[in-house]
Amino acid sequence: MNLPRLCPPSLNSVSDRLLRLSRLGGRSSIGSGGSAALDIANQDLLSLARLRWIAVAHPRMFDDDDPALARVRAIALAMPGAAEKISHGRPAMYTKRVFAYYGGSLKNYDEWVQHPQSIVVRPDPEDRPFLLGHERVYVPAYLGPSGWIGYELGDEADWDEVAELIDASYRLTAPKRLLDELDAAG
Repeated sequence: MNLPRLCPPSLNSVSDRLLRLSRLGGRSSIGSGGSAALDIANQDLLSLARLRWIAVAHPRMFDDDDPALARVRAIALAMPGAAEKISHGRPAMYTKRVFAYYGGSLKNYDEWVQHPQSIVVRPDPEDRPFLLGHERVYVPAYLGPSGWIGYELGDEADWDEVAELIDASYRLTAPKRLLDELDAAG
C-alpha cells in the first residue's frame, strides 16, 4: 500500500503503522492468532489508510459584496486561464498554481493580525526589496518566507499598482502557453 504524505504530522505515524501492517497482510506482528481487539484496531487503521486526503474546514473569511474583492476579481480573472477557488477560507486566483489571494494575515509576536482587504501576491524578486519599504506592504504569514507579499487595499489603494502586482505574480506562476496568450492579447 503506497500512502501519500498529505496527512497532518500526527497521522503520519498512523501511515507508517499502516505500511507495516500492509506488509504483514493486515496481521499484527504479535504472531498469529492475535487478540480480537488488535484485529479490530488494525481494520480501523486500514480503513483510515484508504482516505487519501483529510480535509480541514476553514471558516469563510470574506464577503462577496466587498467592492475591493470585486475589483481584484475583475483584474485577476481577466488573465488567460485564470479561475477562482476558496483556499483556507479566502478567495484564491489561480491557473495551474495560485497567483493571488484576497485577504491575508501575519503573526505579530503571539497575536494574529488580519488584513481582510488586501491581496497576497508573489512579486518579481527584483522588486520585492523596494515593495517592502511601502507603507501598504506587509510580509504575510506562511507565504512571506517564499517571497510573497501582502498589499493592503483600503480606500486609497492605487489600483494601477494593484494590477501591476497581480500581473507580475501571474507571470511568475502561469504556464508558458498562457503567458504567450497574455502577451499576444497586448
